[in-house]
Amino acid sequence: MLVARERDSTWRIGVAIVAAVVLTFLVTAAPIRGAGAGPFTAYRRFLVTPLTSSYSIQEVLLTATPLVLTGLAVAIAFRSGYYNIGAEGQFLLGAIGATLPGIHLSDLPAGVALPVALLAGAAAGLLWALLPAWLKRVAAIDEVVTTLLLNPVALLLLQGLLNGPWRHPISGFPDSETFGRGYRMPTPFGDRVHAGLAIGVVLIIATAVVMAFTPLGVRIKAAGQSPAAARFSGIPVARIQWRAALVSGAVAGLAGASQVLGVQHQLTGSIAVGYGYTGIVVATLGALHAIGVLLVALLLGTIGVGAQNASLVLQIPSQMGQLVTAVLLLAVVSCLALRHYRVVRRRTVAVEVRA
Repeated sequence: MLVARERDSTWRIGVAIVAAVVLTFLVTAAPIRGAGAGPFTAYRRFLVTPLTSSYSIQEVLLTATPLVLTGLAVAIAFRSGYYNIGAEGQFLLGAIGATLPGIHLSDLPAGVALPVALLAGAAAGLLWALLPAWLKRVAAIDEVVTTLLLNPVALLLLQGLLNGPWRHPISGFPDSETFGRGYRMPTPFGDRVHAGLAIGVVLIIATAVVMAFTPLGVRIKAAGQSPAAARFSGIPVARIQWRAALVSGAVAGLAGASQVLGVQHQLTGSIAVGYGYTGIVVATLGALHAIGVLLVALLLGTIGVGAQNASLVLQIPSQMGQLVTAVLLLAVVSCLALRHYRVVRRRTVAVEVRA
């Protein structure tokens, strides 16, 4: 039977992660084999092939960019004890916010247009996060429910705009007009990898420094790990969670803005592909640590690009990458939880209790 350990050791975290990776391979080997491919061959396509050419590496970085920002947004909120499940809706509002100046102030020069659009996206994400955070602080309404329910509302708002006032005036398709030239994000890392990646890395480093070396980081971690003890120590838990919720919404909105400015250059319905929900996976696998978020986002970007390659070459479903990601999440969470326990025989437990 399982008995809780009296103390935890850092080395068990590494063992748990390695065990989760091995377990993921064993669990997903059967469906990969059932799809007609060898597990080792498929995993080589998932993890190695995307890193063998400059083009595929750029695709990995491009895929990982929105995940870095949405994962960071979720991690900031979760670390404070505020469980923001609404990063998807905040991401969509960020894209909508950036589109507003992109089509109505299309003549702005790049030096002005990009900061305006990025700030508009961050502000829109913050405003979308405001109501659930306010309800949590004032009426103690569970933020998991309110943030989750606002996600489909954001999607309906997006579809309403694209099928209404923002429908393309020439083609008639449910897409907005193309943004002005000043709204194109620079691509300092290649032909496709835009500056949103640099913004994400800067925010990752800033968050890691704050959490590790400042009193604010200590208060945030205390509020998330033990709210009652934090309140007893004089830490304003409600205020910290309120601010973390708003910062989380702003970062998720920034993710949507950078995606629409750096990749699509217009607002389309295809932007709603679940980046906010995947951000929850990224934050969880990254142990709510900023550097962990960056590493996991790069890993999932690699798997995403590799899954497309495996689908073309090995003729297996492209959704196999999503299956691997889902199993990896469950395995990591389970193994990290089990590291707090040890297996003992019933007779041993009885002796310990009698003693």
